[in-house]
Amino acid sequence: MANGTWRIARSRGSAHLPLIIVAALAVALILIGKAQSSLFDRARAHVMDWMAPALESSRAPVDIASRWIGSIGEIFAVYQENLRLKEENARLRQWHSTAIALDDRLKRYQLLLHAVPDPALSSVTARVIGRASHPFLQTMILDAGKANGVKPGQSVVDARGMIGRIFLAGERTSWVILLTDLNSRVPVTIEPGSAHAIIAGDNSSAPVIDAFTQGKQLNVGDQVVSSGDGGILPAGLPIGTVVADGSGYRVALFADLSTAQDVEILDFKQPPEQPPAPTSADLPVTAAGLPPAPPPQTDAPAPVVPQAAAPGALVPGRPISKPASVPPAVKKGQSVTPDTPSPGSDNGGVDNGVE
Repeated sequence: MANGTWRIARSRGSAHLPLIIVAALAVALILIGKAQSSLFDRARAHVMDWMAPALESSRAPVDIASRWIGSIGEIFAVYQENLRLKEENARLRQWHSTAIALDDRLKRYQLLLHAVPDPALSSVTARVIGRASHPFLQTMILDAGKANGVKPGQSVVDARGMIGRIFLAGERTSWVILLTDLNSRVPVTIEPGSAHAIIAGDNSSAPVIDAFTQGKQLNVGDQVVSSGDGGILPAGLPIGTVVADGSGYRVALFADLSTAQDVEILDFKQPPEQPPAPTSADLPVTAAGLPPAPPPQTDAPAPVVPQAAAPGALVPGRPISKPASVPPAVKKGQSVTPDTPSPGSDNGGVDNGVE
């Protein structure tokens, strides 16, 4: 009985011995690795070099199976994309024919009305080589500059719509201030309705519609294009659509500013002409064929205000009148007989006789 108990205890001790040896080796390796790290790094590198062919061989079947599984999914995706592109191509062909017909009609109307044609636009293709997104600045760096004809103020577009405008041009590079930047303000027109507004960036993905025409009703889905006000940006550049945002409206941009790679810089800068100074021929009276009114005379003498004359003073401009003659007193017993005045009398035509 005692012999059997001893054998059981020995078997248990022998079972724990490998675990103790492994733990001791692990502790020893950790201590040696801390002391001689370079030695273990070299050993690890040699082991990986020796096992690399085996790892590649074992991984090859897994890679082949993954590619086959992925290709099956891609085949179905390509098939669906092909069907979608065929439908889109058919719609675009119809719109292409409609656009050509409308363009010809527009040109005929311009000739009949003697309308001024839109200025031709030239462009420079550039590639995005950098982006900068700061709390108060969202810009894009292009690989075209003054040497390519790039100037500040020019608009930047991609295949889907407007991205921003050039605000700094170097010799070989240029910086674009995006529509979402806090400092961006762009005049736009919202169709239908031709409502004029300004879209202002606030560092979000959708700029805010600000200062739109009073009395105009905005609807979700309306198209937003550049208005061309100010003569800096060309009119009609697609920008986005109107979306509701609780207290107001925003613009969902057509262009994806985070993934744009190839862009176009439009060379358009047409400052508004100043009106000529008005002349006398521009007056309404002259335009109507009437003679202009004479200017008021300023050299006329000032009117003389009469003043009260002193007693006995002579008033200029008035004839002097003789004082009326007073007949002499008649004594008692005398009679007065009127006589016919003689031509040479000095008494005003009255001759009094005394008997």
